Amino acid sequence: MSENYLSAPLPRKQTVGVNVGGVVIGGGAPVVVQSMTNTDTADTDATVRQVAALARAGSELVRITVDRDESAAAVPHIRDRLARMNVRVPLIGDFHYIGHKLLADHPACAEALDKYRINPGNVGFREKRDRQFAEIVEMAIRHDKPVRIGVNWGSLDQELLTRLMDKNQEEGFPLTAQQVTREAIVQSALISASMAEEIGLPRNRIILSAKVSQVQDLIAVYTELARRSDHALHLGLTEAGMDTKGIVASSASMGILLQQGIGDTIRISLTPEPNGDRTREVKVSQELLQTMGFRSFVPIVAACPGCGRTTSTVFQELAQNIQEHLREQMPVWREKYPGVEELNVAVMGCIVNGPGESKHAHIGISLPGTGETPAAPVFIDGKKAVTLRGPTIAEDFHKLVLDYVENRYGTGSRKSA
Repeated sequence: MSENYLSAPLPRKQTVGVNVGGVVIGGGAPVVVQSMTNTDTADTDATVRQVAALARAGSELVRITVDRDESAAAVPHIRDRLARMNVRVPLIGDFHYIGHKLLADHPACAEALDKYRINPGNVGFREKRDRQFAEIVEMAIRHDKPVRIGVNWGSLDQELLTRLMDKNQEEGFPLTAQQVTREAIVQSALISASMAEEIGLPRNRIILSAKVSQVQDLIAVYTELARRSDHALHLGLTEAGMDTKGIVASSASMGILLQQGIGDTIRISLTPEPNGDRTREVKVSQELLQTMGFRSFVPIVAACPGCGRTTSTVFQELAQNIQEHLREQMPVWREKYPGVEELNVAVMGCIVNGPGESKHAHIGISLPGTGETPAAPVFIDGKKAVTLRGPTIAEDFHKLVLDYVENRYGTGSRKSA
């Protein structure tokens, strides 16, 4: 058997750890999941609701837009209301164009945020750029806050890009325009980080990101950025898109980078449907990390895809019901049942792979397929425990799962261990 067949993810690239409101990014810490609100931050009620929903879904950092005086003024109130709700999640302020002014004019906002995110491509223009960048960095130093320097190719420093394009032309076009753009993105992040350190912001207060919207560009840019820097890195495919397109593109690009040991924190930037569930981006981020074996967030429900043998929809409905219930319970179960995120449940639809898959799970059920005896054996820790029959199979198995959680992860089980 070849070594490639047995290969595991490469060791995580060693980056400098950054503490963001008690959450460590980089420095060997587990990859952190973050998300961003799409509410008007000045609408305190709506923003508090969405931040709380994202945090309860498992987002470990939440970024909010701070684009004008009203939103900056709302930030400390948002923090305080979340604290009263016992929602403890670090808040990141997303600044563009006038971040230096908002932080100076609203010191309570500067103090309330756990991290500032600034974009070197639009922090200021021409002679104002370096000065306004320095003002934000100095504010971060004053309030002891980390900074994410987030380059985005949609707002890339055009002066830097023009210089590199001109140099490429003078050298006889050894690089394509796409390669020059990638280099400009990398240089923008590294130059800005160097400037921040020269001003006095220590390296353990700096996170870098370099977002693009094409899979191959993201892989190339972050591979080079990781090679030339030991800063903590935030991964994200910007403008990833809606639904399956956004999920596939983000997972394909970030999965390759994570497999290579690159990336300390991630966000899946999905465009939600109108009035759609913003927490979906958190769930996809968790599922990416969990399916790759980097972290465990929620119990996994394995279910067969169905075929001509599985004409019944019972196994589909049961798998969906259990998966949704387990995820809904996780905000409470994380505290009540330590280790429950490692639980593996199988819901299978016929005799072909049903018993075997169920034996591999902590608890699994093999439902009858077309033409099979109307009986559903249940396997617990690899051994057949009971056979369910009748119209209440789904309800009975659901109760068995809940009993298993209590018996395996509950307080009584820990005392007897």
